[in-house]
Amino acid sequence: MIMTALLCACGTSEARQSSGEQTTEAAGNATAQANTQTALFTQDTTVGEVIHDPAFGDFGRLLFPVDRYISEDMTLADISSSDVYVWYSNIDADKTVEIVNDLKTRAENGEQVFYNIYSDDEIEEDASRADTGFFFFKGDPGAKFAIMNAGGGFMYVGAMHDSFPHALEVSKKGYNAFALIYRPDYAYEDLAQAIAYIYDHAEELQVDKEGYSLWGGSAGARMAAELGNASYGPAYYGRPDIPQAAAVIMQYTGYSDASPQDAPTYACVGTNDGIASWRTMQRRLEALEGYGIPTEFHVYNGLRHGFGLGTGTVAEGWINDAVAFWEAQM
Repeated sequence: MIMTALLCACGTSEARQSSGEQTTEAAGNATAQANTQTALFTQDTTVGEVIHDPAFGDFGRLLFPVDRYISEDMTLADISSSDVYVWYSNIDADKTVEIVNDLKTRAENGEQVFYNIYSDDEIEEDASRADTGFFFFKGDPGAKFAIMNAGGGFMYVGAMHDSFPHALEVSKKGYNAFALIYRPDYAYEDLAQAIAYIYDHAEELQVDKEGYSLWGGSAGARMAAELGNASYGPAYYGRPDIPQAAAVIMQYTGYSDASPQDAPTYACVGTNDGIASWRTMQRRLEALEGYGIPTEFHVYNGLRHGFGLGTGTVAEGWINDAVAFWEAQM
């Protein structure tokens, strides 16, 4: 097992340049693009403006927690706070804006960015299923997929900080990423349903249904760990034809169960996490390693619970390690 304490931040940036003589047609395209940019969201955009944007149809409300009261008059800067996303730290308003703009742009370019995981008949049978589904951050056609599960203490789904950013970054690496919106009271059932939906619609979604990974933070990490276990994964929910996850990527959780049926596991946490002890996470991974299961563990000095991507902290870049771990298990 690898245990790493990072004391400095690291990151990457990309620069895009274009060269050559610009034709009249290209200039027109540039103008059109500039005009499109003026319609994008900013930190001053209200939640209501995002929810009711035509690009999001009738699912815009699921971008934000539906199990907590949120005023539509709040701006994206206002909502990017621990007052809304309780138990979380290092919430980045710029990332919130990037996410909603990415989804808006994809939708306006013809991509389907949201999928219901239950049929109309199933929703009619249980109306709460209307509050489920996943946002699809599309990668390369035919690439493997990951399902991201946000935490929220099984009280709400903190996707804007704890799964959307992860899905966006993983999609930038070419993989297909799905951010699940689940019902806190039926979290495991909804995750099993999402796995089955993607597996059954792999051709339509243009994903490789083998070698998938399950990700999660806090409560979402518990979901990923449990559904990643061969005994409690898709087979437990009546789908023995669906293989076990190739890897589980989990952040800051006190989940301690361990068995020889668990999937290869990457985990990370901060030393100042008052909710999920890093020592508890370390002991679990040591137990998995004892069963011969591949593991990787990182603990970050000074970080609190719910640091998400860790941008601007000593954990920045951890997601690259996690993807590399997943790739090694494929």
